[in-house]
Amino acid sequence: MSELVTGEAVALELRPAKLPSRALAVLIDLIVAVLVYLAVVIGLVAATSSLDDAARAALSVAAFLLVLVGGPIAVETLSHGRSLGKLAFGLRVVRDDGGPVRFRHALVRGGVGLIEILMTFGVVACIASLVSERGRRLGDVFAGTLVVRERIPVGRAGVAPPPPPEWAGRFAELDLSGVPDGLWLAVRQYLTRMHQLQPQISWSMASRLAADVAARTGVSVAPDLQAQPAAFLAAVVHERQSRQARQQPRYESGGERAVAAAPPPVAGPVPREADGDKAPETPQKRSTGFAPPA
Repeated sequence: MSELVTGEAVALELRPAKLPSRALAVLIDLIVAVLVYLAVVIGLVAATSSLDDAARAALSVAAFLLVLVGGPIAVETLSHGRSLGKLAFGLRVVRDDGGPVRFRHALVRGGVGLIEILMTFGVVACIASLVSERGRRLGDVFAGTLVVRERIPVGRAGVAPPPPPEWAGRFAELDLSGVPDGLWLAVRQYLTRMHQLQPQISWSMASRLAADVAARTGVSVAPDLQAQPAAFLAAVVHERQSRQARQQPRYESGGERAVAAAPPPVAGPVPREADGDKAPETPQKRSTGFAPPA
């Protein structure tokens, strides 16, 4: 397990990809790229039969660089680090700070990969990955990137605390489509670990994350949002999880549907059933942990 620190100074527990899964992902990408390259070469040969050998050789080199080098760079940039092979094995390229890669990162990885993968048949990349503590090849080192596993077992993940009762359901009409996956991951990781941080540091992280989420969702920066940024983050995450749960199909038996459809019991005093029976204990009010630091 490796800890990446995002731009908001939130440590993310992400798993660096191992060499076998990375090698298989690269192999799938190379097979697809070679097939595309062969199709392009066949088309060029048929279209340039009237040209001389020098012109056809120049077109072949241009097609090689365009497909086998430029193609992976374009795919990695547009998909934010997910190529076809990486999608198959649940991998993704991210920056050292946990953010999505951009064109310059993909360009450096692709340029160095031309030497350490294509020209050396992957020998240099394998040696660099084995030597590196986080399994990075030379392209990752020069680009400042890391290949991580996105498919982490659910049982290993932490549980985000629920929002305070007064915040629950407050953002039912909020548009959450503008929040990227990387920011959701940062918010969730912060909520699961905020009690392990010092109060002032936790408060600073929550304020930065809340400001970023508010800017992407169009929420007005109200005084209560500024006073309780962690509660705002918990409420937004809770709303997102509720929407995802409502979208999932339910396969329930008739009895379970009847129980689910039954109205909740009305809150009030619980009468004693009989002499000698103890009245149920009143649950103690628990602290949500979202109070501002002293």
